[in-house]
Amino acid sequence: MISVRDLLEAGTTVLDAAEVASARTNAIELLAFALGSDISEFSDVDVEQEVEDKYLGLIARRSTRVPLQHITGKAYFRHLDMLVGPGVFIPRPETELLAQVAIDELQRLGGGVAVELCAGSGAIALSMATEVSNVHVHAVEKSPEAFEWLNKNVAAHSEQLAKQNSTVTTYLADATDPIVLAALNGTVHVVATNPPYIPDAMIPREVEVRDHDPHMALFGGTDGFDVARGVIAVAEQLLVPNGLFGMEHADVQGESVMELLANWHDAIDHKDYNQLPRYVTARSGRVESS
Repeated sequence: MISVRDLLEAGTTVLDAAEVASARTNAIELLAFALGSDISEFSDVDVEQEVEDKYLGLIARRSTRVPLQHITGKAYFRHLDMLVGPGVFIPRPETELLAQVAIDELQRLGGGVAVELCAGSGAIALSMATEVSNVHVHAVEKSPEAFEWLNKNVAAHSEQLAKQNSTVTTYLADATDPIVLAALNGTVHVVATNPPYIPDAMIPREVEVRDHDPHMALFGGTDGFDVARGVIAVAEQLLVPNGLFGMEHADVQGESVMELLANWHDAIDHKDYNQLPRYVTARSGRVESS
C-alpha cells in the first residue's frame, strides 16, 4: 500500500510533467475527490489499492488536459458548487467580480428583477438570486447542452433560492433576440453577461479551453463582438432608467467595449485580480416617458 502523502507526490509529479498549471493544487483536489474527503484527514495513513487505482486514473485523465472540473463534475464559484461538464463553459474566478457588482446593486435596491444573458451554467444568475433576498432572475442560454446544466444547477440550489425568496427562470433561446424577454422591457434593474468574445481567428492558448470549452461560448465573430453588440442592445431595452449593465470582455478589448457603450452613462472599465481590464459596467440612458 501507499500513503496519502506519497500518492499526492506521485500525482503532482505526473501533472508537472504534463505541464498542467497549478499541478499540486490539481493533485490535491483529485485526491480529495478519490478519497471522498479532505486529504488532511488521511495524510499519514495508507490507502487501499482501490483508492490508489482510482486516483491514478483521475491523474491520467487530467494529464491529457481534461479540465479538472469535468473530472470532478464541479466548479466552485463564490459560495456555490456549480455542476459542470462537457457542453457548458466552466465559470472562472474573475467572473466573480462581475457577479459582485450585480449583487451589490441588488442589495442596494433591496431585491429586484435581474437578467443573465448567455447564462451558461447559471453561475452569475444563481449568485445574484442566492446572495440577495427577493431577487427574480431571468437566465437566457442558447446552447441546448449548456441549458441542461443551467437547469440542473437551478434545481440543485432550490433550497437556497427558497430561503432568499428568490427565483431563477430559464429560457432556451438566443440572448441577442429582443423578442425573448420583451415582456420585461423597462422593468429590469440589473443585466449581467459574460458573452463569447474571442475573435474567430484566434486560437486559445490553454489546451483545456481550446479542446474542451464549447466553441459557442468562446467565439464572437470576426472582431469578437457579434454577441456583445446584441446583448448590449437587448439590455438597453430591458433596463429601468439608470439600471445597471455589466459585461465581461477580454483583457485587450476594454477600449473597444467602451466604444460600444457610447449611448450609456457612467461607463467604467474594471480590472480583474491580475489588474487586467476584464469587465465593464454602465448605466442605462433610458428616460421615463412623459
